[in-house]
Amino acid sequence: MQHGDTSTAWALYDELIDNGLSPHQETWETLFKVAGKKEGEEGTSAKSQAEQQERHLGILLHMRNNQIYPQQSFASSIKSWFESLTGQEWTGNWTTATPKGVCRSCGSELESIQLTAEEYQQLKDRVMTDIIEGQDVFTKTTPEELQRFKLFVKRKPVFDVVVDGLNVANINKDKSKQSATLLVVVSELVDRQGLTVLVLGRKHMLRPSRSWDRHNMNLIQQKAHCFFTDNISEDDPFLLYATLHSGNHCRFVSRDLMRDHKACLPDGATRRLFFKWQRGHQLVVDGHVTAGRRVRFQSIPSYDTIVQTSGGNSWHIPYDDTEDRSTYEVPQHWLCLNKKL
Repeated sequence: MQHGDTSTAWALYDELIDNGLSPHQETWETLFKVAGKKEGEEGTSAKSQAEQQERHLGILLHMRNNQIYPQQSFASSIKSWFESLTGQEWTGNWTTATPKGVCRSCGSELESIQLTAEEYQQLKDRVMTDIIEGQDVFTKTTPEELQRFKLFVKRKPVFDVVVDGLNVANINKDKSKQSATLLVVVSELVDRQGLTVLVLGRKHMLRPSRSWDRHNMNLIQQKAHCFFTDNISEDDPFLLYATLHSGNHCRFVSRDLMRDHKACLPDGATRRLFFKWQRGHQLVVDGHVTAGRRVRFQSIPSYDTIVQTSGGNSWHIPYDDTEDRSTYEVPQHWLCLNKKL
């Protein structure tokens, strides 16, 4: 790209994408930077300019579909590229969104994080087929255990929250207090928030030890519905099944990214729905868990943090301005781009 051989650059880029690889941010940044400098140069036909623009907008849609956020320097190159487009008056502003999901720069509403009833049903069906009963599920559990769990869920009331017990128990560094940590979180949800909770755990958590205090585990089982899988089983398929089975209101507590499960889904549209559902339903404990103190969860925004466009005349791009954002957190800053009509 830097040496003017754009056709080879794009051919290599297509090869990367066709092989399911994700280009480095520097690659994308170069594609935008060089194009921004070339925009409007003599001898470039309108047709080839339009084709190039299509290619760059395709990168933004790829980022949308794969929940990728540009770093700040890359976002700057995107801004410069839009503002360099010949005959199109684009202006870009760095901004944030209000808690209700309105862009503070242009006043337009960002997409909602909520799935429609149709989207929810579509996602539920696909997850049940491809993840819960998919090819690799029995490397994570056994048919008997999965059947036992399905019957267990069927007999229980609808859950408000499903807790990944081991994941939550490991929030604090002190491994001798795992059951105490889990008890504090369960008590917050059940006693203080009045929610119906399912705790998923492993059988070894029921064997009394320094980490797993019998008294704490008994209290957890009194407060919440509990299901303990074999020690070799993975919790995630059970967590997804119980949460989706309970309905669109049900959320789950875990810091897991569910990357493996997204990979089991057959197509981009379903993966996008899965990401959206995850962002709108995943509760993450904020900070340390201390007995006697309220447990704080990171707030789930009402809007979707994802690259978005409205009729091609405006773009909103969330970007990373920090190196240490946890993977389950979403960026707080946006690039707002608007075309003068």
